Amino acid sequence: MGRSAFARELQVSELRGELLAARAATLDARVAFYSVNFGEASRHLEDARDLLRRAGERLKNLSRADEIRQLDTAVAGIDDARRLAGKLDQNANSRAGEAAKILSDVLATATPW
Repeated sequence: MGRSAFARELQVSELRGELLAARAATLDARVAFYSVNFGEASRHLEDARDLLRRAGERLKNLSRADEIRQLDTAVAGIDDARRLAGKLDQNANSRAGEAAKILSDVLATATPW
């Protein structure tokens, strides 16, 4: 295996880690919503958004257009959930759940790369 293959494998591994961490942060937000802790939920969603921003850059480098579109949808759901959390609206939990499902789908269908 050449140097470029190792670099690609490293990038894929780091991408997978970011996607898993983003999904975990989104699920943590859902737990916070159940506890009616909107501030904590919003922080978890912000963490997820930051991780997805980095993952999106990696996906661009890997030329993964389908996964980029899915990530964009998940980010939109996270943004909606944060907006609703700011209004203390429990529907934020549903939007976070939808985003977590999208991330699970990306992880399940897109690997191995």
